[in-house]
Amino acid sequence: MIPKDPVMLLSFLNLKLRDFYKSDEELYDDLDLDRKEIEEKLAGIGYFYDKERNQFV
Repeated sequence: MIPKDPVMLLSFLNLKLRDFYKSDEELYDDLDLDRKEIEEKLAGIGYFYDKERNQFV
């Protein structure tokens, strides 16, 4: 289960990306997450995935 609060979700996903996944695609697939839902939720607080950094910034 992932956090519902966007700020907590941001922290959770960036930790997972840093420690366990080489790309957001791996993360979405492995955790069975809805890419569109996650991206919309994080865009709502001004964050977007940066492929070169492999994190939401």
